[in-house]
Amino acid sequence: MADWLSSRRADAACDRILDAAGLVFAERGVAAAGMNTIARTAGCSRATLYRYFENREALHTAYVHREARALNHRLGDLVATIADPRDRLLTALTQALALVRENPALSAWFTRTPAGAEAAEESDVVQAMTAGFLLSLDGEDPAAAVRRARWLVRVLTSFLTVPGRDAAEERAVLEEFVMPLIPVRIAPG
Repeated sequence: MADWLSSRRADAACDRILDAAGLVFAERGVAAAGMNTIARTAGCSRATLYRYFENREALHTAYVHREARALNHRLGDLVATIADPRDRLLTALTQALALVRENPALSAWFTRTPAGAEAAEESDVVQAMTAGFLLSLDGEDPAAAVRRARWLVRVLTSFLTVPGRDAAEERAVLEEFVMPLIPVRIAPG
């Protein structure tokens, strides 16, 4: 008889390890977060950690994808009631920066190492979610949305690695230089 709970146990084990990784990233930074320390923080052996994540890169990728999905969900909730597409885009951009910065584990990816920018640019999940959001604003050209998403991810990671003076300055820069380059459908009105 098959163990019908095995996939739930595996998911729970992965989440526990990724939660521990987040704690270690926040405390030590991404570059200094060793697999031994993550295993110890998760309360498991290194062998158990490697059963779920074959190497450090696989763990980093899983962490980035999980956190990107959670951030995307939160952003969706934050902008869901904004009718004007331009306001929705600007709010999503500024809130994405704020959400990353207020999470110590995520901000560690950008403040202590360029790992966050590299991970975001290489992540198919981050790119696809960004392109999907852009398509929701102007669904005319999927290929252009993918190109714009890659560029927009670079813009946001640049703000995270080299922040502006304050949120107001960053918003002004986004309004002046980014917003004119992202097409949106005109809200009915």
